[in-house]
Amino acid sequence: MLLSKKKKIIGGICLIILLGILVGGHTFSKYVTQVKGEGIANIAKWSFNVNGSSSTVQTINLASTYDASTLVNGKIAPGTSGTFNIIIDATTSEVGIDYKVEFENEQNKPTNLLYYYGEKQYTSLAELQKDLTGTIDADDENKTITLNIRWEWKYETENRQNITENDKIDTNEGETIQKYTFNVNVIGTQVQPLLG
Repeated sequence: MLLSKKKKIIGGICLIILLGILVGGHTFSKYVTQVKGEGIANIAKWSFNVNGSSSTVQTINLASTYDASTLVNGKIAPGTSGTFNIIIDATTSEVGIDYKVEFENEQNKPTNLLYYYGEKQYTSLAELQKDLTGTIDADDENKTITLNIRWEWKYETENRQNITENDKIDTNEGETIQKYTFNVNVIGTQVQPLLG
């Protein structure tokens, strides 16, 4: 009888411990809810074209930009002149663009050939490129910039004293220069957004 009473007590204790674990386990549990979603970021569109092409390296043949009344047998020579445009188009870009034009690998430039941009005269492309920079803002109404560059190889200089000297230079270069070449590189960079 004593054994049976002990079994009942031990059984009762085990039942209390089991109930304590079950009830106590729920008391100390925590709720965890996981909500899944997705991150979305719309990317501003980038668009930068030069003379209708996304290639920023352009070929410009001065003989194809000539004033027809000045060309000599399809070639430039003293007395010839012309113009060419570099058209920078950011029409569909949603960000602002800083642009700059660089001329590289200039070879065999006739000494007396001059360039004009706006009202300024330049004796070299390196000098000219310093003024061929700017910004097209994202909110500009017109996002197309046309850089109109004129060139001229004068027949004679205005200064009588230099005419003979320059004629000799032109004659010598006309005999030795086969091709005047240079590379045009137009670089567009996204404008740094203002923070704040």
